[in-house]
Amino acid sequence: MAFWFLLEPTKGRLGTEPYGSQRSLKVAVISDVHANMEALEAVLRKVDGMDLYCLGDFVDYGAQPNAAIDMLKERGAVAIRGNHDDAALTGNTSLFNTRAAMGSKWTSRRLSQASREYLGGLKASMTVTLGDVPAYFAHGSPDDNLWEYVDPTTHHSLFEHYLTKLEVGLIGLGHTHVPYVWKDDTGIVFNPGSVGQPRDGDPRASYAVITIGSSGPEVEVERVDYDYKGAAAKIRKAGLPESFAERLAYGT
Repeated sequence: MAFWFLLEPTKGRLGTEPYGSQRSLKVAVISDVHANMEALEAVLRKVDGMDLYCLGDFVDYGAQPNAAIDMLKERGAVAIRGNHDDAALTGNTSLFNTRAAMGSKWTSRRLSQASREYLGGLKASMTVTLGDVPAYFAHGSPDDNLWEYVDPTTHHSLFEHYLTKLEVGLIGLGHTHVPYVWKDDTGIVFNPGSVGQPRDGDPRASYAVITIGSSGPEVEVERVDYDYKGAAAKIRKAGLPESFAERLAYGT
């Protein structure tokens, strides 16, 4: 299940005045698409018209890596690289289990040159300004952008440190496939969950919407049903490990 820590902020991250001198702004954040086109299409329909950020892992597990990359490029997503993107590019699967390594090698053999160039040009983290709120995005953690898993049960004592060190009011992280929102008067740390491979017991595709308005930034995790049976059928047809298909029905 997701973890939620909701303590209302009292001021903006870098000053004493409240956020919100601008009109209300909505921004969508996704992560861990994992080549699942059915899930990606369902999410993109929900966030149509919003600026879109992707926290990495376009590929692996699912059967349509090039299509997922092409769709997010066409949508104009601002993106960073995830550990699976990196492994598909480099061929280094030493930190994966046997099935994940098999899937990564399958993906690597099928990436188009255009997809390789796109993933290769992505940075491992980014700092952006959303309205008047500085935000930091990484796939893993601020300390290990690609590989560290950040969860409120193990890292909540570091969240204020991250926000202060980076001088931001929002931090978005992926990688765990489990959504959460942590919030106090320092700022917000959140994970949008996974579009294509949810692992919190809910099979619906997961994403986050950031709203920045007169009362400051807010983050909501949202879910959408998608044709997971269709996605699973494509995985099986591709000859990928059966577990990649089975888990879609259970969100595990």
